[in-house]
Amino acid sequence: MIQELINRVAAAAGIDEGLAAKSVGMIFGFLQKEGPQEQVQQMLAALPGAEGLIAQSGEGGGGGLMGMVGGLMGGGIMGLGANLMGAGLDMGQISTVGKELMAFGREHAGEDVMGQIVAGTPGLSQFV
Repeated sequence: MIQELINRVAAAAGIDEGLAAKSVGMIFGFLQKEGPQEQVQQMLAALPGAEGLIAQSGEGGGGGLMGMVGGLMGGGIMGLGANLMGAGLDMGQISTVGKELMAFGREHAGEDVMGQIVAGTPGLSQFV
């Protein structure tokens, strides 16, 4: 199932599968840290393989140079944006990745769960 999401994101954003997987993992990791915990766990449970993408992306602990840049940007949604740009995405691609991920989440975890994640994650609603 998670491969379906990666393929969809890669095609929509015009990026390779490796960058799509890293980007999706970074966003999942961000949601795991910043979003409403109960709903994020429901979403991750509905998307087998999502936790593996978080681990592969390095977003679980958030270190390294891009983690430092994200921290300097104030963390949160702006830090995520800085990290995604550092990974190689432009603003249009970041928007596309986010929208595809949210649409996929709605299809598999449900509208209610994803709506609560968007509403409960500071700054997210302006991007999806």
